[in-house]
Amino acid sequence: MRILAVADTVSKYLYDYYTPGKLSGFDLILACGDLSRDYLEFLVDASQCPVLYVRGNHDDSLEDDPPGGCICIEDTLYNYRGIRIVGLGGSNRYREGGNMYTEKQMERRIKKLRMKIWKNGGFDILLTHSPARHLNDFDSISHRGFECFNELLEKYRPKYFVHGHIHKNYGRNIPQLTEHHGTTVINACDYCIFEYDDGGNARQKSG
Repeated sequence: MRILAVADTVSKYLYDYYTPGKLSGFDLILACGDLSRDYLEFLVDASQCPVLYVRGNHDDSLEDDPPGGCICIEDTLYNYRGIRIVGLGGSNRYREGGNMYTEKQMERRIKKLRMKIWKNGGFDILLTHSPARHLNDFDSISHRGFECFNELLEKYRPKYFVHGHIHKNYGRNIPQLTEHHGTTVINACDYCIFEYDDGGNARQKSG
C-alpha cells in the first residue's frame, strides 16, 4: 500500500508544482495537523483516496468547520483495509487554546482508547501531531513530545509512528525517518511517501 504522509507546511512539490495525475498513485493519505482546510480538500480531490487526519495545535477552526471529504480520526482507532490506525492530535499545552494538552490530559485520552485497542488486538500506525518525548522533539514546552506516546509505542510496538510539529528548519540534521524498538518513526513535515507492506518495511521518499 502506497501512503502519503503530510504535515505542517503546504508542499511546493505536491501543490505549487502539481500536475494532473501526480497524486493518483496513492492508496491512503495521512495528515498530521497544522494544514489548511483548502490544502486537505485539494489532497482528497486530487488523489481520490481517503485522507485521514488529526488536528495540530493551530487547527482550532477545523473542529467546527472540518475539511470536506476528509476523515478526522481524533481519539479513535480507524481500520482501513486491515490497517489499524490510532489518531491523537494536538501538542503540549504552552498557552491557552484548543488542541493543546498537558501530559495528564493526553494520558486520559489514551486511557479512553485502551478497550478499543485491546478489542482490535493492538494497532499498526500511531498518527499524531506531536512527537514522542526524546524522539525528534525539543526540550522547549511548545515542541516537547509526550511521554505517554513512548509508553504506547513500547507496549504495542506498531509498525509506524507518523507525526508532525517538528519543522525541518527548526535545526540541523532533523531526521525524517528513524527506528525505535522495531517501529519506523516518520516526521511527516512537508511530505513523506512510504510503502506499507506485511513486513512493515518503509521505502521512503520525502520532501
